[in-house]
Amino acid sequence: MTNRERIVQTLLCGKTDRAPFGVGIGFSTWGETLKRWRSESGIADLNPAEYFGYDKDFAVVPVEYGPCPHFEKRIISEDSEYIISYDYRGLTMRNRRDGGSMPDFLESPVKTWDDWKRYKAERLQPNLSERLKNLDPFIAKIVNVDAPIQLGVYPWGVFGTARDILGAEEFLIGFYTEPDLIHDIMETYTDLWLTIFQKVTEKIKVDHIHIWEDMSYKNGSLISVEMIEEFMMPQYDKILAFAKMNDIALVSVDSDGNVKSLLPVMHKHGINTFLPFEVQAGNDIIEFREQYPNLGIIGGLDKNVLMDTAPKDALHKELDRCELILSMGGYIPGFDHLIPPNVSWSKWCYFIGCIRKIILQT
Repeated sequence: MTNRERIVQTLLCGKTDRAPFGVGIGFSTWGETLKRWRSESGIADLNPAEYFGYDKDFAVVPVEYGPCPHFEKRIISEDSEYIISYDYRGLTMRNRRDGGSMPDFLESPVKTWDDWKRYKAERLQPNLSERLKNLDPFIAKIVNVDAPIQLGVYPWGVFGTARDILGAEEFLIGFYTEPDLIHDIMETYTDLWLTIFQKVTEKIKVDHIHIWEDMSYKNGSLISVEMIEEFMMPQYDKILAFAKMNDIALVSVDSDGNVKSLLPVMHKHGINTFLPFEVQAGNDIIEFREQYPNLGIIGGLDKNVLMDTAPKDALHKELDRCELILSMGGYIPGFDHLIPPNVSWSKWCYFIGCIRKIILQT
């Protein structure tokens, strides 16, 4: 079985020779974590994927899903701790210099219908020659690589993108005060992405469409199921119909937070893979596996058991859960988010050794 076949069939809950090893979000790290590991390992150019021999991950098609042309990036101000900058999407944000936290979004580019009409006219036209300029070089490089091909990537999603360009507060209020604007933003982006998807699938076989949302917090979805159905699912239905028409096996959604109300409606419409199942928000991948036996699951192990101060028996408890869900199928092991810098190199090596033994029997 090829690596490409193994990943796809695993997430389709089909029969495989073994689970994928080292694939997906659970094996990604913060920049500060990698810096720590390089220091503790003594390997200046440490690449964990190469060091541990992870299976090849999804090969993401490098096309432009957002503003084209980009906004001009610039630094607005900076001090010893923070940098305030303007990014290629037109977002103003504050970041820690050390990269040790999520950005603080200060201002978004769309505040009114007129802003949106201008943004759409100037930045969201198909402009396919520019959006697809890296496609042919990618195809030439990927032809001999044993990896599933993915369309869609962070930070593009029906909910997530609309929230970013409006700002979270204005976006959530807008469901009540400007529902037509919310509908138009979601539809415009989705139709643009489908135009791009079509051009890509004319040139290369695609295995996976990924939708990034991050639309839940610790108590559940940021909007009701009724709003999800009204505003989001018509766009999801178009994406899912495209996937079916083009024999694209996997359509996945990424959302942090508690997804217990989010997953049922999306699964009902045809989403067949989900990640990363944040444990501290109340998600239990064993419960989800029992409830959705045909759902592809990525991640869902508690990253906090890797902390320097966490006892080793907590890590073994997560490894036991990992082994159990692996026996149930349809699962790619990993933690429930990026690995933070309070995880030592020695503890990561221990965890990887245990996972290798479970999956590869070596």
